Amino acid sequence: MSEPNYAGNIIVVLADLPEFLRKPILQKRLMEFFSMSISEKKELINNALAAGPIIPFDKFSKLFKTWLEILTSVSEEHRATMFSNYIMEIVENPQKIVLFNLDGILEVFLSLSKSQKEIISGSVKRIVGNLNESKKKILFSIVPDKARKELGI
Repeated sequence: MSEPNYAGNIIVVLADLPEFLRKPILQKRLMEFFSMSISEKKELINNALAAGPIIPFDKFSKLFKTWLEILTSVSEEHRATMFSNYIMEIVENPQKIVLFNLDGILEVFLSLSKSQKEIISGSVKRIVGNLNESKKKILFSIVPDKARKELGI
């Protein structure tokens, strides 16, 4: 029997909260992520990737947008840590992203301000640029062309 997905449960609860509550709670949880061990980060990311597709997209999109907005306000180092951990997990286990509404996720990204999009795409571009060719090939095979174009990767 597998362990309960506590992080996933938290994500579902956060998705249901109004923004004035969701944002500070998510920000606090996000900052905790950076002090976690590598194995704790991996577990949290796996739980988040498992929980994401089960959240109704209208709620998920609000949560995802809040997450991106918060990430634009943290240091490049923290942003790189977060995105590289997610990208590596997705590259190692591409099936985890299959159930996500990738077109909808792109629309959420596109709804950010110009400066927020530039911050996010700059971080992602640097991380992807540092991947070896086989990992880039895997990533490019699962990321829609339109998303790659918008991110500049």
